[in-house]
Amino acid sequence: MEFGEIAEAAGQALDLAGVAVIVLGALTATVLFLPRVRHRDRFEDAFRRYRQGLGRAILLGLEFLVAGDIIRTVAVSPTFRGVGVLAVIVLIRTFLSLSLQVELEGRWPWRRGPGHRAEHGPPR
Repeated sequence: MEFGEIAEAAGQALDLAGVAVIVLGALTATVLFLPRVRHRDRFEDAFRRYRQGLGRAILLGLEFLVAGDIIRTVAVSPTFRGVGVLAVIVLIRTFLSLSLQVELEGRWPWRRGPGHRAEHGPPR
């Protein structure tokens, strides 16, 4: 088996993993959402948790999909056109990831969240 075939197979495996993560994450979030809505939580809290679970699954799946695209484009067909298409795909997926993270956490990824302590913070 040649390197190109191995890289193509690895890229396809990562794509499959990305799709599986998104599908399984969506199913898990939905299965967890249904009992919350019926019995315990208020709808708003249950819906917020549902969206967070679904968003996390999408974010993780997108990471796998980007990794698969990178491997296939760089290792299998490293042409300027292929790299350009990869750049556009990565840009779109990065924008989606940032948008989802802002929506899930309510802050920009580079901003510290509540409870985060800086290693070299102000003296006490």
